[in-house]
Amino acid sequence: MTEESPRPEHETSGHGATEHDVQREVTELEGKSATAARIFDLRRIIGGLFVVYGIIVTIAGITDSQAAIDKAEGVNINLWTGIGMLILGVFFLAWLKLRPTPPPLPAEGVSEEDPAH
Repeated sequence: MTEESPRPEHETSGHGATEHDVQREVTELEGKSATAARIFDLRRIIGGLFVVYGIIVTIAGITDSQAAIDKAEGVNINLWTGIGMLILGVFFLAWLKLRPTPPPLPAEGVSEEDPAH
């Protein structure tokens, strides 16, 4: 029978990283992932695009000639569409501000404190 050597205080993986280092890297990646999720929230993207395009279409509506308005049977369609797009964009951005994305829950297998310390 072979005698088993005692385990070192800090076990290392095959690449020389301790368990504590691996847990710290996982925590950092989860933080970066949460930040990326907040940055690329669809409400921000949709709201921003509607505001930008709403401004462009509203300006086009303000500067429309009478011939373009007559072509739309007397309705300044660019102006009304631009205002509608602005309202929708502001709604999405307000929704994002009032109900932000909640932070992710910690992983079940990872503890908050390292039990070795």
